[in-house]
Amino acid sequence: MAYRHLGSRREPQPLKSPLGFSRQRTPARVNEHYCNRLKVTETVRERTVFFVKILVTGGAGYIGGTVAGLLAEKGHDPVIFDNFRHGRRNLLPPGIPVVEGELGDGPLLRQVFVSAADQKQPFHAVLHFAALIEAGESMLHPEAFFRNNTACTLTLLEAMHEVGPSRLVFSSTAAVYGEPVSVPIEEEARLLPTNAYGESKLLVEQMLAWLNRIHGLRYASLRYFNVAGAPEGPAGITRGEAHEPETHLIPLVLDVALGRRNSIRIYGQDYPTPDGTCIRDYIHVSDLAAAHLLALEALDAPAEVSPRLIYNLGNGQGFSVLEVIESARRVTGHPIPAELHPRRPGDPAVLVASSGRAMKELGWKPRYTQLDDILRTAWIWHRKRYGT
Repeated sequence: MAYRHLGSRREPQPLKSPLGFSRQRTPARVNEHYCNRLKVTETVRERTVFFVKILVTGGAGYIGGTVAGLLAEKGHDPVIFDNFRHGRRNLLPPGIPVVEGELGDGPLLRQVFVSAADQKQPFHAVLHFAALIEAGESMLHPEAFFRNNTACTLTLLEAMHEVGPSRLVFSSTAAVYGEPVSVPIEEEARLLPTNAYGESKLLVEQMLAWLNRIHGLRYASLRYFNVAGAPEGPAGITRGEAHEPETHLIPLVLDVALGRRNSIRIYGQDYPTPDGTCIRDYIHVSDLAAAHLLALEALDAPAEVSPRLIYNLGNGQGFSVLEVIESARRVTGHPIPAELHPRRPGDPAVLVASSGRAMKELGWKPRYTQLDDILRTAWIWHRKRYGT
């Protein structure tokens, strides 16, 4: 394994990263090398290389890729780890090294960590996004979720404990709560998942708590809700939500607006909610990415403290399926026909977060609080994606 920063240094200009590490500017170039049988590709476009090295598992995905891009922008040196089973190569953030491999490949993970340390550029932390995420599918194939989400995460944690960093930001889920007793949901609420997806994530949280207690693993578990929208930057909107197959409500609704689907399906209209459809707390992907960086900084508490941080991340207000459809009609100007179908097993009626703790302790504040604003960015991306 041969990780190395790209190019020779010229005219060093020490700066300070958010975590207090120095960084310097390097010229652009392209590099390819091999780790065992896996090719590692590094493509750099006049970027900054930093000494704060972060492994981003699942970094070719929608959320992981957005966070990896923000890490590089804000002064970190991310490395993406992904098997590309669900990630998209054409949406990789530019200028970030990529390792293609399986999260369950313990020897490969150890080699990634050891190689970085041997080159005096050890990983500072891991941001862990790699997971199967479809709650409905988890009720059909629970074994796949426990293997991929739980067992493979244990492999990652074992490698971290043996030869890697002792800081982890974990992409958890509001599904750990199941049907909430009260809304908005507080972090201390009962944990009783109603689907295998939520259970697979809760098992990881339990592992993290024990590793924190016994080995001093410093971790933040971020429980978030429905993520949507597309990040806006100096170059406009260049990436967004793109699953294959697509199962998330907002891109499916926008598919109807583009004429790619005849109608949007509503699963259940007999829930105990004002309009009978499920209510969810939608959070913009850029707000979510910002929270990950704040959680990462929070793990750099004084050495005598071993942080165990758990935060809900959400908009703070819920929107029903019908409200999402109405918002999409306003934003796109299209009628968007809908059709009713029976409930899906394992779908809670209402999931709305209380994000007060994250706001108070991390200083986090979401910028996209209106559903129409979230849909607006998603609509721009969706049209770009399909060239309309």
